[in-house]
Amino acid sequence: MNTIIQIDGQEYRLKVEQGAGGWNCVLDGREIVVDGVLLRPDVLSLRIAGRIYEVKREAGVSGTHLWVGQTSYAAEWQDPRSLRARKRSAADDKSPRKLIAPMPGKVIRVLLPEKAEVEPGQGIVVMEAMKMQNEIKSPRKGTIQKILVTEGANVTAGDVLAIVE
Repeated sequence: MNTIIQIDGQEYRLKVEQGAGGWNCVLDGREIVVDGVLLRPDVLSLRIAGRIYEVKREAGVSGTHLWVGQTSYAAEWQDPRSLRARKRSAADDKSPRKLIAPMPGKVIRVLLPEKAEVEPGQGIVVMEAMKMQNEIKSPRKGTIQKILVTEGANVTAGDVLAIVE
């Protein structure tokens, strides 16, 4: 299976095939052997190069997020052969993207002002949830059109924090 994945705005090419010792993966030309077990729906235990990772998938209003330990990553994937995915990708590049709070919490810092240029994966807002600080990152390259929160504000999951055009 060939797919294109985006993690926090960074694009990767992934090829996955089941092999004798686990899953053979080629990530951007680099071969990796992965052994995985589905622990429960949306939770995987992965062994990569002798290290164990628990990966949780959370789908919400803001899209899909992968949690590796206490760190959240915005994730998207598509089959490059899919016409629907190519059309959706082209449409996404032209329209503003909303930066959505993935969980309830408190805005600790706004890292960039309105009209600032951002790169994919660049931090825009820092939120605190369950005594952990999480940097909410830009989903794409562009300009911050609007910041909709202030430092110290409490937000709920799904609230729009900023708009990147």
